Order: sequence, then C-alpha cells, then structure tokens
Amino acid sequence: MGNRYCAVALAMIMVMGLASLTLATSRRTMLANSLGMTPPMGWNSWNHFGCNIDGKMIKETDDCWAEISRDDKGNLVPKKSTFPSGIKALADYVHSKGLKLGIYSDAGYFTCSKKMPGSLGHEEQDAKTFASWGIDYLKYDNCNNDGSKPTVRYPVMTRALMKTGRPIFFSLCEWGDMHPAEWGAHVGNSWRTTNDIADTWDSMITRADQNEVYAEYARPGGWNDPDMLEVGNGGMTKDEYIVHFSLWAISKAPLLLGCDIRNMTKETMEIVSNKEVIAVNQDPYGFQAKKVRMEGDQEIWAAPLSGYRIAVVLLNRGPVRYPITARWDDIGLDPKTVVEARDLWEHKTLEKQFVGNLTATLNSHSCKLYVLKPIA
Repeated sequence: MGNRYCAVALAMIMVMGLASLTLATSRRTMLANSLGMTPPMGWNSWNHFGCNIDGKMIKETDDCWAEISRDDKGNLVPKKSTFPSGIKALADYVHSKGLKLGIYSDAGYFTCSKKMPGSLGHEEQDAKTFASWGIDYLKYDNCNNDGSKPTVRYPVMTRALMKTGRPIFFSLCEWGDMHPAEWGAHVGNSWRTTNDIADTWDSMITRADQNEVYAEYARPGGWNDPDMLEVGNGGMTKDEYIVHFSLWAISKAPLLLGCDIRNMTKETMEIVSNKEVIAVNQDPYGFQAKKVRMEGDQEIWAAPLSGYRIAVVLLNRGPVRYPITARWDDIGLDPKTVVEARDLWEHKTLEKQFVGNLTATLNSHSCKLYVLKPIA
C-alpha cells in the first residue's frame, strides 16, 4: 500500500500468550488487559494477499474486509461478496480450531486502502462490534486521519476496547512517527517502530536496526513491532530469511507470518517452525536483544534468557565471508566463565566448551544463533 501504509489484514490468526503476569501489569495505567505476556505469533494476510481475501481463504489458512459504507445505525458491515456468513461465524470457526482472530481498522475516516471506513469518531461503536463478533486482536492503522496526533486518537480506542469487557490485544500502527515505544505501553500491547517492510534484505535489516533502538521499552505486555515477517515470499535468500527470523526472534518482535501459509515450501516451513528459535522469542523474561558490538559489517546481538542463559546472534551484514567473535565481556559474562553453546539452526550442542569468547565464520548475509549456558 505504499511506503507509509501498514494496512493489515482481517485474517491475523493469532496464537497469543494470554496468561496474567504481575511484571507487566505493574507498569499499566490506562491499559491493563493482561494480554501479550509473550510476543504474539500468527499469520497476517496483507503482505502476500493485500485486499484479495475472503472467508474461504481465511479458513484454508484486512484491510478490505468491510463494505465502503456503514449501515443506517452507523455499524461496520462485513463485505457480503467475500464474507457472506459474516465475521462472527468466521471467528467461531477460527476459535473452534484453537486459534484467535484479529481484525484491522484505522484511526482515521477511511482505512489505508480507502475501501472501507475507519474508526475515527466511531471508536466505542466499533469496539462493541468487534467484541460482539468475538475478535481477539485489533491492528489499528493511521491513514486518512483528521491531522490530530496519534497520542490523541489512539487512547480513544484503548478506552473503547477496555469498556467492552472483552480482552482484545491492541496493536498500534502509526509507523513509528512519534516514537510510540515511548508512550505505547499505556495505550496498546504492541506498537510499530518502523515504516512498512518489503521483501528485500535492505528493507528487512533497516527495520531491525530501527527497532533495536527502542529495546529498553519492550517487556511482557508491550512489544516493539518492526512489522511482519517476509519469510517465504521469495525476495530473499534462505540465509537472509534465517537472519530475518533470528533477529525478529531475539528482538522479541511479533512473529506474524506474511506469506501464503497454504503453500509454504519445505525450506520456509523449516525456518518458521524452528521450535528452538521460537522459544527464544517466547522466553518469559521478555528482554529484547541489543547490539553489543558493531565492527563494520560484523555485529553481535545479545539478550538474557530465563535459566541464566544468554541468546546471541553473530551477524555478517557484509558482502564477503568473515570470522565473527562474540566476547564474554560484551554479553555480560565474566571472561573466565565456561559456557556450553547450543546452535539453534543446526539443532545441536557444540562439543567444545568455550571460555572468554566464541567465533564462527559466516558467509555474506548470514548469521549464527546460539543459546549460551554457563556451566562453570
């Protein structure tokens, strides 16, 4: 939808952590819905399908899900040509599969596609509608608004969602313009820190960089969002998609697939279903990784995990093969610590034990993701 549009699809079938955790609720003021204790995971139709969605496709597996005009009572109306049974029936179907259903709206008069109404001025009415349909997740965009600041418009929907009494994960999407990481925790459960992603190395790595700046603001209940995953859409190499998935995982970003999940290749499935990498993303501590060392095209990203472990990414951003070293003093370990290293993409614990540092030689645009466990 253009480089400022983050029009996100109806069919955001979510697997979200809904358990309560006092660590997150202790920082709440307006928003205290106990959702998002780990980053949301699921699928979003927009990156691959755009407006070409319907109920049948959702069941096999956005913006554009509603009619252009509201009904005579001002309610949103599901598009009859693509959702003839309505959204409530679709939500019931999704829930019957043990999943959750997300929907898209906009803090403006129209959504980014201009093919359906936004929720500006109808926040309470639309929130009640979403709750009555059984919606679990709202992605809220920023197009076609009245010129007022997102810090004014977004809290109106927060209050409306809270008044419904239904737990609805609130995903803010104002493209990072007003640094939502600095205020989003009181308003939503996640907030876009970047403009829209594209299926290219440069776009992906730039969004990882922009998102990393706000690492200190991420924690259970509220997450920095560098946009959806492009893994499987075909614009990057396998190594680049592994970097993409690794950085999103260690950054505690929402893991929202953006490809056609009905037709994923074996290679794509192996990447996105890596349980060890997903476990880093879903670690209950919820610490987002920081870059702890940058030397030209060589980078080390690290984040503490539960169980006295540390997740570390060794990243080669450059055009040639490099040896890259993670040093204990950079990642918060005493240099004399003896460490066991688990390679999450090779699914093996390295035979050698490491003291002081760990080195791997990496091809261009590739990475290693290790979990380090001190043993002495």
